[in-house]
Amino acid sequence: MTTARPALDPELRELLADMPLMSQLSPDVLAQLRRLPSTPVEPLLAHRQVDRREVTVPAKDGVPIPLSVFSPANSDPATGAPCVYWMHGGGMVMGDRFSQIDIPLEWLDEFGAVVVSVDYRLAPEATGTALVDDCYQGLLWVAEHAAELGIDPARIVVAGASAGGGLAAGVTLLARDLGAPAIAAQMLICPMLDHRNASTSSRQYAGGPGVWTREMNEFGWRAVLGDLTDDEVPAYVSPALADDLSGLPTTYIDTGSAEVFRDEDTDYATRIWAAGGQAELHVWAGGFHGFDALYPQARISATARRTRTEWLARLLLPDSAT
Repeated sequence: MTTARPALDPELRELLADMPLMSQLSPDVLAQLRRLPSTPVEPLLAHRQVDRREVTVPAKDGVPIPLSVFSPANSDPATGAPCVYWMHGGGMVMGDRFSQIDIPLEWLDEFGAVVVSVDYRLAPEATGTALVDDCYQGLLWVAEHAAELGIDPARIVVAGASAGGGLAAGVTLLARDLGAPAIAAQMLICPMLDHRNASTSSRQYAGGPGVWTREMNEFGWRAVLGDLTDDEVPAYVSPALADDLSGLPTTYIDTGSAEVFRDEDTDYATRIWAAGGQAELHVWAGGFHGFDALYPQARISATARRTRTEWLARLLLPDSAT
């Protein structure tokens, strides 16, 4: 029996009609996708006055993890800029540190933020906590080098989209439990939070092609979890498993009404509120997974991106009018 679905936003539906969609991922398809050219960052930097620095940070097992640091050119390191620490999407199996980088670069433009993007290792080559640990080690390096990077350590925001949103949530849980570093806020954009795939929205977006389907999601989770049983999965990897969501920094979560992650994302916000925390939740009517990254020109996408930026402005520039 087919599960009814919320209708797509009309403009997004028209744009999506020209996009080739899949229903499932396989090792062969993943290999083909990985051979596609990666996101070129140079066109995004061409019209910006940006200083770029490439560094590597050792992972827990010593493997070098690349970080890209983008700073406003001619900025004064002594002033202490906000920092956006970015984790890319790609189902934990594809993408690189330049994927969706146009999103945080808008905050470099708007707030003079230093943007740091981490190239965490991907599944299935890396499994278990390796991905979130890579992201956490990169964040520790940023905090430890805040003065050198011209960053205000009290204004570090962790942010990510899709798999990167889930990793941002996991990193935030790790930082809370380990007591460092200080995180001012977490920005979770259509985050991948729950390996169980048991929600209504997960079942709604199964059995047919899409931008990200239940079957594709299952493939991504199997790749990162390997042979772990449900009771062995750490909450840092699948943050929806966390029993305690208290003590988290202020949180922004957004998702679409027409996507797999809708219900796990809204549930995460609800549980933060239940624990006495602060979260802002937006469910964009008719939005599919990653709509604003794929089609930033759509009206709903422009609204979603502007709304995130305005939230960050209230957080990072509390004395300024937005």
